[in-house]
Amino acid sequence: MVDASLVAPSRRPIDELGRPKRKFVKETVADAVTRELRQRIMTGELPDGMPLRQDALAEELDVSRNPVREALTRLENEGLVSSKAYCGYVVNALSSDEIRELFELRSLLEPELIRHAIPKMTDADLAKAEAILDNFAAGLDMADVRHWGELNVSYHMALYEPSGRRRTLEIVRGLLVNTDRYTRLVLTLDDGPNDAKDDHSSLLNYCRRGNVSQAVALTRDHIDRASSNLLAMLNMSSR
Repeated sequence: MVDASLVAPSRRPIDELGRPKRKFVKETVADAVTRELRQRIMTGELPDGMPLRQDALAEELDVSRNPVREALTRLENEGLVSSKAYCGYVVNALSSDEIRELFELRSLLEPELIRHAIPKMTDADLAKAEAILDNFAAGLDMADVRHWGELNVSYHMALYEPSGRRRTLEIVRGLLVNTDRYTRLVLTLDDGPNDAKDDHSSLLNYCRRGNVSQAVALTRDHIDRASSNLLAMLNMSSR
């Protein structure tokens, strides 16, 4: 059952995802359903091409069909699902060319976001990113696959948000959400977790020191290597 109760703020300055402490926020049922379905898609619990039946989801989550319909509409806008005539909604399956295109867009936009973000970063921004990184590293060590995607997106966005480039941030968030379920596959490789931890830790250190050029280069390299490893992996599995 989806709980639409009040979401209490952390008593710490920063919560487990690095979000700043805030006042009570009322989460709607549609918000909760959207979050739950998004996480299931990102973790692969709802795999590519899987039909999403509104009646079945409403019954499973113990909600009416209206919030399920609204959640699916939101997820379609994010590119995670698509509606098919006479078939309803299905989880989007991306081709290798589409995956390559998404990573190429990330490689163009994210280095520019980190370039603009570093000069504006505050101690609070860095503390927020560090808190998320600690939880991400712990999740990798414990093979907590369910939360890898959410923490990875939260970490990158925490570093980019000080840029203040709202339109680009919106685009990049969508790209991260759409590629993260595939990025998670790279983390299952033998050196995947260690490579991710090394890259993320080095990136945060560059941000702390104000090393813009190094941070830009690492951001681009991090994305390009993930793309190359993923596409090679998908190519092998298709043989």
